Amino acid sequence: MGTLLHRVEFAEGETVAGMRSHAQRLIAMAGDLLALARELEGRPAPAATNGSHDEAAMPTDRRVLGELARNAYRARRLRNQYFSGTDLFGEPAWDLLLDLFINACEGKRVPVTSACIGAAVPTTTALRWLTILESRELVEREADSSDARRIFVRLTPRAQTAMSAYFARASQDMRSNEPRLPLIVGS
Repeated sequence: MGTLLHRVEFAEGETVAGMRSHAQRLIAMAGDLLALARELEGRPAPAATNGSHDEAAMPTDRRVLGELARNAYRARRLRNQYFSGTDLFGEPAWDLLLDLFINACEGKRVPVTSACIGAAVPTTTALRWLTILESRELVEREADSSDARRIFVRLTPRAQTAMSAYFARASQDMRSNEPRLPLIVGS
């Protein structure tokens, strides 16, 4: 099998958004390469979360999925710089899920206070949404064994699976809807 090389050309004066778009495509390609490497090593494809997705074509690496989530989270925060008022785009449940997913992908534990900050809403609103997410079995709280004053919050396994499937599918859809970069096949 030959070596695959993708040529990325940056135009003079290209915008940050354009470079981010290139970076997102490169991340998606990295996921594709990881899936190909696993296939070549003879590893089984990950089990599908439901029968409607082609899981073998989706990125499965937690770092890749975490980076996709981080990009989505950054994009949400970026809107506030260009539109007055943070109340235009309120969706604290999604912000909480994004923040918890990113931290889970990085192997980090999240105290409730940090999750509230990640929601980018007043603490009382974030706490209310954490309670709603907990009642829907999407997040769970865990007491800190070394400090009784601190409580951690994390995604449930069901929510973790759903977030992974969401970003894997979003990545797949993004790749199928975007123009492809020129491909050079070498020997």
